[in-house]
Amino acid sequence: MLVDVHSHLMFPQFEKDLDEVVKRAKKAGVKYILCSGVNHSTNVKALELAEKYDIVYPSLGIYPLDAVGLGHSDDVSARQIEELNVDEEIEFIRKNKDKILAIGEIGLDKLPENPKLEQQKEVFWKVIGLAEKIKKPVVVHTRKAEADCIEILESSKLKDVVLHCFTGKLKLVKKAEDLGFYLSIPAVVTRLKHFQAVIERTSINNLLTETDAPYLSPYAGERNEPSYIRETIKIISKIKNISENEAEKIIFSNFQKIFLKKEQ
Repeated sequence: MLVDVHSHLMFPQFEKDLDEVVKRAKKAGVKYILCSGVNHSTNVKALELAEKYDIVYPSLGIYPLDAVGLGHSDDVSARQIEELNVDEEIEFIRKNKDKILAIGEIGLDKLPENPKLEQQKEVFWKVIGLAEKIKKPVVVHTRKAEADCIEILESSKLKDVVLHCFTGKLKLVKKAEDLGFYLSIPAVVTRLKHFQAVIERTSINNLLTETDAPYLSPYAGERNEPSYIRETIKIISKIKNISENEAEKIIFSNFQKIFLKKEQ
């Protein structure tokens, strides 16, 4: 049973063939796909997709750049800045708390020249406060701000934390593991040695799998999709010197512990 704890199936790249994408995911053995919102329109879409597809579950979020009016910068087609009232969006997430598995993606991003980092931190703290109140795990994005992110999370009361596609230094990976956080490994691990090193240095009991679809494909130049989670499992099993079946079972158990609150 495979899990994709971070994807963006509501993005324009999936408009024409999402039914087929979901069918391929099911055929590959994917049982849960967390569809992560970045602003209001994508949060609404995540809820809609969860109603339509039985293996899709919403994770509602406020992307750090959207939170400060800079737009979601990963994709040209998504760069149109959406007016976002942070407090209203937090209330929207709260009202839908019984429909979601997590809050995310949220976090910090230093990539633009003027990222309004202090404002980002204020929003990050607000959403962390909501997660603490409604007792939901968080899926965290951090780019060039990994140390700041870890410091804030460590200062919070949150225990159920997933660091999505974490590219920070390995000493920060170790600190995250020591704090009991989870690191979700993207399918691009087939091509990036950093994520292979994260797998090697981190207990498998702190690992999860993700795609960040449509980005970070294991195949250069191709769109990513949830069925490619199988490629991540192959790498994890090879590095940890266990069978793919065992790796799959452990990752699914980790998923249950944090998102379904089932102790194994």
